[in-house]
Amino acid sequence: LLQVLLGLYLLVWGATAINPVYPADWMIENILVVTFLPLLVLTYRLFPLSDLSYILITLFLMLHAVGAHYTYAEVPLGFWLQEACHLSRNHFDRIVHFAFGLLMAYPIREVFLRVASSRGFWAYYLPLDVTLAFSALYEIIEMVVAKLVSSSAGDAYLGTQGDVWDAQMDMASAAAGAV
Repeated sequence: LLQVLLGLYLLVWGATAINPVYPADWMIENILVVTFLPLLVLTYRLFPLSDLSYILITLFLMLHAVGAHYTYAEVPLGFWLQEACHLSRNHFDRIVHFAFGLLMAYPIREVFLRVASSRGFWAYYLPLDVTLAFSALYEIIEMVVAKLVSSSAGDAYLGTQGDVWDAQMDMASAAAGAV
């Protein structure tokens, strides 16, 4: 199963690596993936997760690959939703932030159950807490990276679309997904 999941992800990643809308943004978006994926592969034998956890992680990474290809603010599905639901902006980024919470809370919970023997309230609260912490950390990293790179790539990377509350809404979306 893990080889199939890795193969599927690499297929999606490879397809989305072809002619991305903003190549500089695509490279920035993939820095964390290039760090996280090898770590996940290398820790498999030492600390294997459940098949469900690996499926959920793969689904999230695939959504991220699509967002990185177009930039989150320009994913066609988001434009379709914007038009169909009469929204003020492309909400694909919010969908992926929600998916981050929804899809990553289970693997995070699995780690807490095995490493910290969390039970009861803590087995549910800690994954929510860590998901929100990761989301906040990502928003901070996003801001720092946007300030360090050129303004055009930084703006595409942030994808705020004029929303001053973008970072807070992204974190709220991740928290809602984790709940």
